[in-house]
Amino acid sequence: MISSQASRPLNTGSHDLPVSAALSAFMGTNWAPTPLPAEQRVPGYAALPGRRTRLSAAFPGERLVVPAGRLKVRSNDCDYRFRPHSAYAWLTGLTGEDQVGHVLVLEPSGPEGHEPVLYLRPRSPRDGGNGEFFRDRRYGEFWVGRRPDLAEAERLTGVRTAHLDDLEKLLTGAQPAAGVRVLAGVDPLVDSLLNLSDGLATVLSELRLVKDAWEVEQLQLAVDHTAAGFADVVRALPEALRHPRGERWVEGVFNLRARAEGNGTGYETIAASGAHAGVLHWIRNDGRLDRGDLLLLDAGVETDTLYTADITRTLPLSGRFSPVQRDVYELVLAAQDAGIAALKPGASFRDFHRAGMRVIAEGLADWGVLRVSADEAMATESGLYRRYTLCSSGHMLGMDVHDCAKARSETYLDGVLEAGHVLTVEPGLYLQPDDDTLPPELRGIGVRIEDDLVITEDGARLMSGALPRSVADIEEWMDGLLG
Repeated sequence: MISSQASRPLNTGSHDLPVSAALSAFMGTNWAPTPLPAEQRVPGYAALPGRRTRLSAAFPGERLVVPAGRLKVRSNDCDYRFRPHSAYAWLTGLTGEDQVGHVLVLEPSGPEGHEPVLYLRPRSPRDGGNGEFFRDRRYGEFWVGRRPDLAEAERLTGVRTAHLDDLEKLLTGAQPAAGVRVLAGVDPLVDSLLNLSDGLATVLSELRLVKDAWEVEQLQLAVDHTAAGFADVVRALPEALRHPRGERWVEGVFNLRARAEGNGTGYETIAASGAHAGVLHWIRNDGRLDRGDLLLLDAGVETDTLYTADITRTLPLSGRFSPVQRDVYELVLAAQDAGIAALKPGASFRDFHRAGMRVIAEGLADWGVLRVSADEAMATESGLYRRYTLCSSGHMLGMDVHDCAKARSETYLDGVLEAGHVLTVEPGLYLQPDDDTLPPELRGIGVRIEDDLVITEDGARLMSGALPRSVADIEEWMDGLLG
């Protein structure tokens, strides 16, 4: 149940000091007004009405409920850092940690349209009330920072606002004739008040597939910050090589850039050295670095507007690739080049993966690792090459690192590319240290090369070209950064 602010229990800690009546009264007096600047608007303000109109057109007459989400407990009374759901942020422009529990409702208005209403927890009052502003660890302004009041939020977003306490009455009251749809699984309190309906998550994912010019700018900003973070890591390699958990040092260096330039990382940083690079989502990052090994760094900065990059480079920790490392790297690079060449409007989304995997399979056959031809290994009923390159070669990219994941296959995985799609191309070879099908010199080597691209009217633009890709360019780049 969503309780009113007056009756809502405060989130206090077991070690908090008691508050006397005298202190409570004193805290409620003599505060100067601190309004937000009248001209302030959310980023992307001009694009928001069009996004909501497109969603409205998909569900005429239905009430649409899009929550921001709830805090999740990390341990005891400590919560994980909050990030609002991407669909909520995309429709409202509100991306901050102060959006906990907030809900966007698109209320049917007229025969086909909707009126958006934001249900928010407004700024805690300073004069009276239960002292939330200085006592509540989760929502109090003195603990977690200022929230806008309802009028400020309306001006920021251009959307009518209402108090969050009014939401329960709306959701449990009379429903529109056409029914209610909720973005389920985001806010358990909202889910508990409604009979859940399917379809909203799918439509929201599909509406977000094609990025507008502003979104592409935000993604380019994320990519540029990420490139700077990769350079930071190379500069820090001497310290990382000396540390007993050098992978953690690498992670920390990159994450510093992500927090300094944006909201943080768009996903958990993968800093995998040596055989750890064969673990596709290695995020333990607890290993020592060895100068003779490669470092697979898969990382992305998320902007304050919640758009993320997703880039991988595999770097020689000595600054120079060994002959066998170079052979593996150059096969993966050739696969990536083939995948990138396949990107154009009208091409099947799966074409770039097939092109890259053809190169991988042929290379593995030439090395004698595959005991069948590339054609046989690539056949649907076989797929034997996948022992060494298990995952797909890329995905859509945007506000989520694996963006638009709820879209139907026919519009995404089995669909065709359009101008404005942003995606990754990331083939890899993951040669396990205990794989007896491999010659000893190949075992324990993992290489992935991942770049971010936007589909244009006549092909694709490499957004992450500031980072080197070839063996020679990587070695020269590392030389320059290491001095």
